[in-house]
Amino acid sequence: MRGFFLALQFLTRLPAPAVRDFQADDLARSAAWFPAVGLLLGALLALVASAALRFDPWLAALLVLLAWVWLTGGLHLDGLADTFDALGAAHRDRERFLQVLSDPHVGSYGVIALALQLAAKLVLLGVAFSHGVSLFALLLIPAWARLGALWWSQSLPSLKPGLGEQFKWRVGAWLPLAWLWLLLAASLPFAGLWLAPLVLWFWRRFLLYKVGGMTGDCLGAGVEVSEALLLLAVVLAAALPL
Repeated sequence: MRGFFLALQFLTRLPAPAVRDFQADDLARSAAWFPAVGLLLGALLALVASAALRFDPWLAALLVLLAWVWLTGGLHLDGLADTFDALGAAHRDRERFLQVLSDPHVGSYGVIALALQLAAKLVLLGVAFSHGVSLFALLLIPAWARLGALWWSQSLPSLKPGLGEQFKWRVGAWLPLAWLWLLLAASLPFAGLWLAPLVLWFWRRFLLYKVGGMTGDCLGAGVEVSEALLLLAVVLAAALPL
């Protein structure tokens, strides 16, 4: 369970037992547990939603969004802001992209990306709850997004040394595939989530086209983008007559 506890500590604010005799390889092995942490996160968000929906769907949306940000410590939102700052300034110049990515300050592109992401999640959650979208679908969305982070870290070249590169070590190529089949089976009742593999492929293809690889910030941005797109997918599947 060392890998799971490390993944829990890295991806969330949730308390976890201390990992003794930490080795660099432990961090790499923890990537295999990213989707499991996503399932736990989704379960906690579903519990918040279940309690708040007794009052109002938009109140539930706000509380779930606040819980989502707090539980993750804004980790992926930080990656989203940094990545879109760099994309906005780089104009497909890889060196310029990495230079802006390393700047600790948040620029206008990052602020815009953060504002749009939070607004999108709030609105999509509110519409989802208003249309009676299953909370089990909400449970699966964070797991899908973190499967994406696992897959991207294994299949894309690293653009610079860092956490993204470290996750490549000692993680078998079969793990993303095993998680894929597990999540596909769980997602069968939810038509919107059938698009999840396409959403994960889209972000991988986007990174290859724009910058030619990934960094830890790119992985975090992909988690946020995937969560928003999957929320949109389940909302459209619930709202449109099929």
